[in-house]
Amino acid sequence: MPAKLSVNLNAVAMLRNRRDLPWPSVTGLGRIALEAGACGLTVHPRPDQRHIRFSDVPDIRALLDDEFPDREFNIEGFPTKEFLALVEEHQPEQVTLVPDDPAQATSDHGWDFAGQGDFLKPIIARLKKQGFRVSLFADPDPGQVPAAAALGADRIELYTGPYGGCHDDSGKAAIELEKLGKTADAAAAHGLGINAGHDLTVANLPALARRMPELCEVSIGHGLTADALEYGMAETVRRFIRACEG
Repeated sequence: MPAKLSVNLNAVAMLRNRRDLPWPSVTGLGRIALEAGACGLTVHPRPDQRHIRFSDVPDIRALLDDEFPDREFNIEGFPTKEFLALVEEHQPEQVTLVPDDPAQATSDHGWDFAGQGDFLKPIIARLKKQGFRVSLFADPDPGQVPAAAALGADRIELYTGPYGGCHDDSGKAAIELEKLGKTADAAAAHGLGINAGHDLTVANLPALARRMPELCEVSIGHGLTADALEYGMAETVRRFIRACEG
């Protein structure tokens, strides 16, 4: 089965937040993405609310519950007390834990599973007890996989930023792709599901999908939103779904 596509709405929200106006509509464009075949919607609410606002979360939850009950809500972020309260209130199907500093412009590294395991393990247990699928943001490093698997999470989300950054250098892209592929191989061997995200595009996604036949889901925001300015949201979602087929 091809990897599923979850549309990250952060870039849509960031554009909206440039003005004190209700457009572009986060839920409106989310609806278009779902109608076009996206498997779900992703948000990463940061403490400064510079893109997704906390007030967006119940609206997206209601959109999924009322109109697309077979699709998924993925909320990602650093597990602060406030973040955990947010996910427990709005019940996403998946929670992706990311080691972000609040000042970061975007996620740029995975967890140190060995060094931060004592912090993560009780949080993962708390979330799984409530029925959430838990995914952990991970660097392309097969050596970290055993420690990640020992924490009890369901999946890892591979940080694909270095791969996406090689858009003008096919040789470097091949090297980064193989790092991702070996990490995915190790994750599958340890019983972990595999997600991926960051700087994925229609151009670089097919090679990733071919190298990782076990890939469950990709979460894509920036590149997808940029393409939507040219092709429209519905056609862009269809293009990315085709790219997931490899």
